[in-house]
Amino acid sequence: MKDLFFKNWDSLADIALCTLCAFFTLFILVRISGKRTLAKLNAFDFIVTVTLGSTLSSMILNKVTLTEGTVALTIIIILQYTLAWLSRASPTMEKIINCNPTLLYYNGTFINDAMKREGITEEEIYAEIRNFRLERLDEVRAVVLELNGEISVIKKSSVVGGTSSLHDLKNQKP
Repeated sequence: MKDLFFKNWDSLADIALCTLCAFFTLFILVRISGKRTLAKLNAFDFIVTVTLGSTLSSMILNKVTLTEGTVALTIIIILQYTLAWLSRASPTMEKIINCNPTLLYYNGTFINDAMKREGITEEEIYAEIRNFRLERLDEVRAVVLELNGEISVIKKSSVVGGTSSLHDLKNQKP
């Protein structure tokens, strides 16, 4: 109990040094690997973000050596890059790695089967529509649960023709 707030100056110095080294190590690795490492485009990207944070925490708190942590960070980033490359290179791998967006509401109709499968309620959809500063449901073309778990509200467009952002959901429309 006596070490709850302060152990000694040496442990503070170790934490400070580990924090500096771990932070700059991750910073350099992220700069080398590119912006995709920080993107949260799908479930796997979320896992990468959480894993990077957990590994960084272990490095900062000296639970693993800086070398061990650097190896772990490098492997995580290489795995993320490899899986992103595989999903671009192969439609089969893309289906395995990424889930599909889910249409929850379309042209005035709640898609109850999809809502039930995803665990989304009508109240949550109403809340998201309000977050997009829309009052009337007749202004909404669609509500989509995206790959990264976020909900998008698509406003009706007065423009006819062109490619719709909903084109990949055409099989899900009621």
